[in-house]
Amino acid sequence: MKAFIVVGMLAIGGPVLAAGAAAPAASAQADISWSSLSPGQQQLLEQFESTWDQLPPQRRFALAHGAERWLAMNQDERKAARDRFGKWRALSKDRRDLIRERWSEFQSLPPDQQARIRADYSEYRRLSADRRAELRKQWQQKSVAERQQLLHDLREQRRQLRRDGD
Repeated sequence: MKAFIVVGMLAIGGPVLAAGAAAPAASAQADISWSSLSPGQQQLLEQFESTWDQLPPQRRFALAHGAERWLAMNQDERKAARDRFGKWRALSKDRRDLIRERWSEFQSLPPDQQARIRADYSEYRRLSADRRAELRKQWQQKSVAERQQLLHDLREQRRQLRRDGD
């Protein structure tokens, strides 16, 4: 069961284990042979040994990279990863698909926009739990049109601040 959980976490990659860490560029995703994996990676990924050569190169890279990250984690980090994976598995298929879609959209943004979003999220996480709950409630009570207008206004404010700062 433990191996299944670890492999599951490695398999879904991105949002579960990456949590903001950028994967190496596609050019670094060279075809990875089974024999090039460390003994630890091979042990974690042993269920893939017989089919390794049939897996697409991107999948082999993701599994190898995930196994490498897993092996580098301490016990607390592994527990946190297991917890995140449990939460991920508890989501509906539609919700997981939406998250994957949004993650893909995020990854397609230019690095400066990704950095801005990460900074905004960090700022949001620094708010008290009560303030975050209040903001979520306010957002959920708005209509789609009100949400779009609010986002537009916030973007304009940000642009103005950048112009004033230059």
